[in-house]
Amino acid sequence: MVGNILLTFALIASIFSIVMYYLTYKGNTNTLKLARISYHATAISVLGASAYLMSAILNHQYEFKYIYDYSNSDLATGMLMSTFYAGQEGSFLLWLLLTALSGIALLEYTKKRGDLESRVMMVFTLAVTFLLIMVSPGMKNPFTIIWLDPTYIDIKNISQSFMSLPFLQDFLFTDQSSGTSLVLLNEKLAGLLASNGISVNDFIAFGKGLNPLLDNFWMQIHPPLLFVGFAMSTVPFAFAFAALIKNDYHEWVAPSLPWLLGGMSVLGLAIMLGGYWAYIILGWGGYWGWDPVENSSLVPWIIGVAGIHTMLIQKKTQTKEHPGRFIKTNLILSILTYVLVLYSTFLTRSGILGDASVHSFVSPGMVTYVLLLLFIGTFTVLGFGGIIYRWKYLEKTFTVEENVLSRELALFTASVVLIGSAVIILAGTSAPIFGSAVEISYYNEMTLPIAILMGLLNGVSLLLNWKKTKEKTLINSLKIPLAVTFVITLITAFVVGFTEIMAIIFLFSAYFTLVVNSKVAFKIMKGNASFIGGYIAHIGFAIFMLGVIASGWFSQEKQLELIKGETKHALGYDITFTGYHPIEDGKKFAFDIEVDKNGSKNYLAPVMYVSDFNQSLMRDPDIINLITKDFYISPISYEDAKTSSAGGHQHETTLQKGVPFEFHESQITFTKFNFPTDAMNSMQSGADFFIGAVVQVLHKGKTYTVELKMKSSGGSKTYEDVTIEDTNLKIELTNLDASGRVDVIISELAETSVEQPQIAKGESLWVDTSIKPFMNLIWLGTLTITLGFLIAMVRRGREARRS
Repeated sequence: MVGNILLTFALIASIFSIVMYYLTYKGNTNTLKLARISYHATAISVLGASAYLMSAILNHQYEFKYIYDYSNSDLATGMLMSTFYAGQEGSFLLWLLLTALSGIALLEYTKKRGDLESRVMMVFTLAVTFLLIMVSPGMKNPFTIIWLDPTYIDIKNISQSFMSLPFLQDFLFTDQSSGTSLVLLNEKLAGLLASNGISVNDFIAFGKGLNPLLDNFWMQIHPPLLFVGFAMSTVPFAFAFAALIKNDYHEWVAPSLPWLLGGMSVLGLAIMLGGYWAYIILGWGGYWGWDPVENSSLVPWIIGVAGIHTMLIQKKTQTKEHPGRFIKTNLILSILTYVLVLYSTFLTRSGILGDASVHSFVSPGMVTYVLLLLFIGTFTVLGFGGIIYRWKYLEKTFTVEENVLSRELALFTASVVLIGSAVIILAGTSAPIFGSAVEISYYNEMTLPIAILMGLLNGVSLLLNWKKTKEKTLINSLKIPLAVTFVITLITAFVVGFTEIMAIIFLFSAYFTLVVNSKVAFKIMKGNASFIGGYIAHIGFAIFMLGVIASGWFSQEKQLELIKGETKHALGYDITFTGYHPIEDGKKFAFDIEVDKNGSKNYLAPVMYVSDFNQSLMRDPDIINLITKDFYISPISYEDAKTSSAGGHQHETTLQKGVPFEFHESQITFTKFNFPTDAMNSMQSGADFFIGAVVQVLHKGKTYTVELKMKSSGGSKTYEDVTIEDTNLKIELTNLDASGRVDVIISELAETSVEQPQIAKGESLWVDTSIKPFMNLIWLGTLTITLGFLIAMVRRGREARRS
């Protein structure tokens, strides 16, 4: 009740604040103070509601359905606190909280800038209002009482001291599919408990707990940073719309730029921390899988970065008489950045992606679905409607001829290239909405030329002067950087054995960016070091590109069966499985592996366990992190010592897309998913559908192609198995993972006509092993980019305060 009262009051106060700011802009001087007070009341109420939810989580108040669904009393304090945003309701509240607090800073930032405060805060508070509506009672509200939405509770989560209550038998049920005993907690049972002096918090002893994929240290950092980036991206939208309201484009860029720099620095860091989390913990074997929800966060970041570069042009070319160049572009990109953040939210939370993304939440219900569309639609219409309304004036007043050899045009061209990459990624990301999907190769092939072009443009732009550059001056400036880049590229290609022309060009582009920015940064360091931020970020981009080249072109992978005590040689290492031991009070098992290279031994302990949360087998990899490479082991399955027939071997494994799996005399490769054209529509409507996994089997020189199907009918899923003629192999599908993996059971069928000898087999552990060169460059590049953005943000913030 307390939480809902605070949120309802915040919603009323935010609407009142919008009205007061509007009246202030219209010239009523008596309403500004009311607008400020009501916004502060909104933020304080949101903060109070958030604190109340956190207190309820820490005190295990399972009377709230959200807390029961996502937390448990056996979680460590840090992880327990992170359940605040483990589900849709809490993550919306976190986004609201961070946006509301950003608004406090924004209010103070704009209050001494004439009527800018009223114009900016009016539209910013509208964003806060929409988020408040999202968490209101009846929507995605984290304070819903558990018995108001009848919930089946596993009997193991009920305090055993109450199991003898006579009336409880009327609320006991059994799940026929799993045999689990359940208690239906509804308003009637809650009333009976209350009449016997029993609180629901005492009746429920344990919550469902946290999804094991989220039960990790990085859960405490990655989502909050992501939502900080989302919250800060609201500000450039508000500044752009404020400029359109007044039709004055002189004063909005300087105060908006620091917010855009800060927002994109945090959002970019959050995105790559998610990649790091996936790499070191989730066992995906990589930091980026082109998952639709990953992409949907990346696209607004790319657009925001493009906006940073064109804003720099406007600020540089601004005079007292003229507001600068590329005004229309800056307005569009500032608005588009936030609209794409909202689109990212829609993709993640509407359930529209279904099985196309491992990040997608379940369907939130039709009302929330419609409200999300209304949220996107409102800000799209406001932003682009304002631009259309002012377009005639903008086109007439701010059209400028550009010199080809100028830094302005080079930066603008680089922004266009960034926008092109965003369009490509957005097209692939949105494909599942229309009932189709693109392969990962689509992204790799389409973005590689763009990355090359971005690197070359980045270097060239820094060698050009503002306004105009003589051809001879540019040629002279290019000589040394090109020569140094050519030599370094040639040496690198020779040493590592590069033969692919596109890879060599990509390498050249990365080195060219590194050489030019290092040269300019070194020169600037002798003068004013505060100007170095952009060059540091570009150096980080070059380092990141080098990491992509090394890890993308030179990774090696091999799947192994490790028999206990037997050493196998793979990828230049001697690998021995020595046994396993229980950890975390026997809940998990660590598998001991000795890795030896030329007498230098390392010991790894990847982990597997069956999660109580969903009864699924979970796998945590382990990594030897070296300066020049990572040696990566991800467990797949474990088999006890047993005696089996020579022709009846069965093995459960995970097939990664494009990675061959050796099984006796056969090589099995999962090649692609098959999404029928009507699958997405069927998912959304609840109709029957199927998704196929295409698998190729190479057996004794002959290739067989089969399709394993997951069928959904009446809300339940079934998985098919396929027997491949002439191979004695049967492959049974057990799970689909949209990140590019399928779980299967591979069986070698016994010959029925011949009695098979019995073979004793020791304990065995199946693992994916891989070498990933220079992964540290990926992480170093990310941190360097973030550092550069932050340095630039501080500088531009100081400039904005002086303006």
